[in-house]
Amino acid sequence: MEETKSVAGIKSWAEDDRPREKLLGKGRQALSEAELIAILIGSGSKNETAVELSKRILGTVGNNLHSLGKLSVKELTKFKGIGDAKAISIVAALELGRRRKESDVVKREKVVTSRDVFESMKGKLQDLPHEEFWLIMLSRSNSVLKKEMISRGGVSGTVVDTKIIFKTAVEHYASSIIICHNHPSGNLKPSDADVRITKSIKDAGKIMEIPLVDHLIIADGGYYSFADEGVM
Repeated sequence: MEETKSVAGIKSWAEDDRPREKLLGKGRQALSEAELIAILIGSGSKNETAVELSKRILGTVGNNLHSLGKLSVKELTKFKGIGDAKAISIVAALELGRRRKESDVVKREKVVTSRDVFESMKGKLQDLPHEEFWLIMLSRSNSVLKKEMISRGGVSGTVVDTKIIFKTAVEHYASSIIICHNHPSGNLKPSDADVRITKSIKDAGKIMEIPLVDHLIIADGGYYSFADEGVM
């Protein structure tokens, strides 16, 4: 006798037919609305898969998510295979979607000039008694994706690993990077080691296609920009 998906359940489906696996393998945009709802409810009934049940529910509201969002827990539990827990999951998910639509999009910090970088980082670096080396990862539009401390040292220096810098940049899909560190001594003049590490990171950035935009040294309310000084 031929075994049907509706009897067997989601776990025995071909991998491409499983909503969870499909989301992991192809991304959330590859799923239909019924498949997304099926993930929420987890299972269907004895004679109906979660996707089939989801399609049936959607069909009663004209396949309109706005209309589905108006259904109460009590109304959803009228569908065979939908109990309180599944109905609550659907209602909660649609309410989150509604609130997300009403929320303001968080604007990312943008850095265009060396002064922008200094203003962004001075609170973290200018009063420290030890050296810290930070990485700023940027999008194509120069929006800050993330700032991350790469190393912490003593009064006179810190060790910087170029491999860690670009591993971090790749993990955050950075289009370009800025590096900066502080001089607790207050001296803004770059050391020979500062010049060497800047060249090393710049050269590696060309290979990785993640260019180094600038390197700032921060100390006592002021800063030195390698880019502004033309020594990049």
